[in-house]
Order: sequence, then C-alpha cells, then structure tokens
Amino acid sequence: MFNPGDHPYQLIFCTCPDQEVAKRLATLLVENHHAACANIVPGLTSVYRWQGKIETDSECLLLIKSRADHYPAVEQIIREQHPYELPEIIAVTIGNGLDGYLRWIDEELHQQS
Repeated sequence: MFNPGDHPYQLIFCTCPDQEVAKRLATLLVENHHAACANIVPGLTSVYRWQGKIETDSECLLLIKSRADHYPAVEQIIREQHPYELPEIIAVTIGNGLDGYLRWIDEELHQQS
C-alpha cells in the first residue's frame, strides 16, 4: 500500500504563454528524468494583477508529475527556460494515488539518460 511519507510525490503547476513553450518545458523535464509525465492543458484564461494593473491572458497549464527530491531541478529548468519574468511554479504534495502509477513515477525518475 502507498505510504506518502516514503516518496513525497508532487504535482507541479506551471502556466505557460502557449503550447510551444509548454511542450519544450515538458520535453526537457521528461528527457532529463525530473518528471515522469507532464500534461499540457490548453485554453486557460488567467486574470491577475501585475505591476498594479489587472491583466487577462490566454495561457496553457503544465501539470508535472514528479517527486520532492526532483523539485529543485524542475524549478531550475523552468526558471532558465521560461519566458516569463516570474513564472508560476507551485508544487503540491500528492497525498494518495494508485500504487502502480506511483511506482512508475519512481521508475522513470531513477532512470539515467
């Protein structure tokens, strides 16, 4: 049975300006074994305040499946490759999940290129 304390799995959210940026980031993260999978969700509308002004933008959401021990590398890759000055990078702990899927995440993150 899955014990979240054994392997702190994470779902990392990152908004991107378009699918091209999202796909480039997803590919880098998966190729470098810092993410087992990354989903690109198109068609978001984000409303936020930036530099005192309300902004509305079309974006994509990148959902990255990883683990806490890979978070620093995930953050570094996103910060280096993302076009935004201040990209959204938010990690939440996965409290439970299908045992086989979580084991698959472990296997993918332990493989070397």
